[in-house]
Amino acid sequence: MTWLVAGLGNPGERYAKTRHNLGYLVVDELATRAGVRFRKVRFVSTDVCEIVEAGEHVLLARSHAFMNEVGPSIASLIRKRGVDTDHVIAVHDEIDLPFGALRVKFGGSTAGHNGVRSLAAALKTPDFFRVRLGVGRPSGRKDPADWVLERFAERQEADVAILVDDGADAVLSIVRDGLPATQDRFNRAGPKEGS
Repeated sequence: MTWLVAGLGNPGERYAKTRHNLGYLVVDELATRAGVRFRKVRFVSTDVCEIVEAGEHVLLARSHAFMNEVGPSIASLIRKRGVDTDHVIAVHDEIDLPFGALRVKFGGSTAGHNGVRSLAAALKTPDFFRVRLGVGRPSGRKDPADWVLERFAERQEADVAILVDDGADAVLSIVRDGLPATQDRFNRAGPKEGS
């Protein structure tokens, strides 16, 4: 059975290190670990590479579309590669979780995340895995839409690296060990202790 991991984010250098691009950073980390490179998929505006985890084929995907419109390109790739929706893992930032928190779940609401909403609409179901990476809410009156498009503070970089690393491990754990074991191991309310 083939899995597909959709790293949600915005394309282009301008957005590369922003809060909204944590999903991209996680699939990049998985590709780097495996020593594979992303390649453009013909007729689908998505970059893809493939890894193997516990004997399972895992496609890593980054759409060329912006976050709000990511669904159609990922859904096209899923259809093209014959992936069942219950073998899709969306990795994304989450403002409703404190910075450094990590939560893994299957299905449920989109919690107002436009990328997850676009993907659920394109797949015609909310029933896929999510690896949610906490970025926290902005203080004061700052617009959350502007907040997620900003870069992390320099003092947060070490915690971001840990969050990305753990997000990648959580993805592999879903494939290898299933949801309950992954939740037990990775779900946390804030930055990893000792970081």
